[in-house]
Amino acid sequence: MAAQYAFACKQADLAPGEKKAVEIGGHHYCIYNLNGIYYATDDVCTHGLSSLATGEIVGEEIECAAHFGTFNIITGKVTAPPCSIPLKTWRVELRGADVFVET
Repeated sequence: MAAQYAFACKQADLAPGEKKAVEIGGHHYCIYNLNGIYYATDDVCTHGLSSLATGEIVGEEIECAAHFGTFNIITGKVTAPPCSIPLKTWRVELRGADVFVET
């Protein structure tokens, strides 16, 4: 079955090192620009109900602003406690000036 993608944002909305929360079909995603490469994860921390878009990007990791646990943005793997459950990652496609995320 072919993957479905939905518009998330414009590439110009995210400078390198920035992230953005988006809601698509009731699901909350966080879109990241890491040095011109775009990634997407679930926006909600797996340790608690906190938006990762309010956290800080450090290298390839996102730090939860509420709990200070971290995840690798590319793989979703936990890189620091108190988080213990990996973060769901989503495929991203660039179409012209737009960023689309797998739904």
